[in-house]
Order: sequence, then structure tokens, then C-alpha cells
Amino acid sequence: MIVILDYDMGNVGSIKNMYHHIGIDDAYISRDIDLINKATHIILPGVGSFDTGMDNLERYSLIDVIYNNVINKGKPILGICLGMQLLGNGSEEGKKEGLRLIDFNSVKFDVEKMSENKLKIPHMGWDFVEVQNNKSTITNGMEAKQRFYFVHSYHALCSNKENVLMSCDYGYDFAAAVIKENIIGVQFHPEKSHKFGMNLLKNFAELRGGC
Repeated sequence: MIVILDYDMGNVGSIKNMYHHIGIDDAYISRDIDLINKATHIILPGVGSFDTGMDNLERYSLIDVIYNNVINKGKPILGICLGMQLLGNGSEEGKKEGLRLIDFNSVKFDVEKMSENKLKIPHMGWDFVEVQNNKSTITNGMEAKQRFYFVHSYHALCSNKENVLMSCDYGYDFAAAVIKENIIGVQFHPEKSHKFGMNLLKNFAELRGGC
């Protein structure tokens, strides 16, 4: 059973609809602690500001629930967009501390490099990603490069190279997806990425243990 965390930060319905489209019906949108504790997989979506995201997780008493299920019980978690950034230590966008599940900080795109390459912030639209770490079955069926849909102004800067699951070139290479054991984050929106997103969400639903 997949639980998509509802903490008032994004269009959670589109993720559930994508699962329904690929034939997985045991995906639920909830902030109910009892239901989350029964889940086999957890998804942390999110659109909006970093500090508001952390405030809402705290308001709905979800931080300890995430730690208990992800760290103590080893359940797979997938952070999407803002949800990925919340998995890290913190963000230049805000002042709050993140969940610190993976050692990275979210930083704003380098304005000078964007200007040199005539690129805009936010990074918006379809872009290619390249798999850097294919040890996880989350990458099953993926080509070396494939396209996903992005909307973001901040990106993860990982302390450890092995935590970079996928990279994307937007003026320079940045971490488009991160991983540590059962913890995965993607900066793009798989629920908006058609067949590529379907494959990733299906792979996530099939993960067991350390991913």
C-alpha cells in the first residue's frame, strides 16, 4: 500500500491518478498516522517554499511518523520536487532545517552561469536526465538518457557523489535525483512525465527493503 502524504503542499491527486492509470489502486492520499504506519511505501510530494513545507509537516505531526517508518522500519520513501528538497539538510530558500535523511543542501541555480548560457530561472519544462547510479531497481527499464518535466529554481548539492542517482545539464550538471538506501528523491515531476514517469512510479511501487 502506497500513502501519498497530504500536507497541503501540492497536487497530490495527480500522483494517485498516475498510479490508477498504471493499474495500481492501493495508493491513498492521507495524513492519517495509522494509515501511514500501515503503508509499505511513502511518497512525499510538494510544490512551494521550503520553510512552509517543513512547517506543514510539523503541523500535521508527520516528521516523527516519517522517521519511524523510513529509518526504523526501512520503508521506501520517494520525495518529489519540494518533497525531494525536504529530504536534505536545508535550503538557501529558507531558514528551517530539513529532514536530514540524505546529506545535501538545496541551492539556487547559479545566476551568472544561467546568464552566460542565456537560460532562465526557474528551470521549467522537459529536459533530459542521465542515470549516474543504476544499483537501485528504481532505474529498471530506463534508458541512459530520458526526459522528465521540471519546475524549480533550487537544486540539490550532494556532499557525497554516490548519493546522486540522476543528473541533468542546465547550464551545468546538477543532481536531478538522489538516493540513499531506501530513500529516493527526484527533482522532476514523474506524475507529469508521461511514460517515463509511469515507469519510475511503477518501479518505486515494486521496491523492497534497501531499494
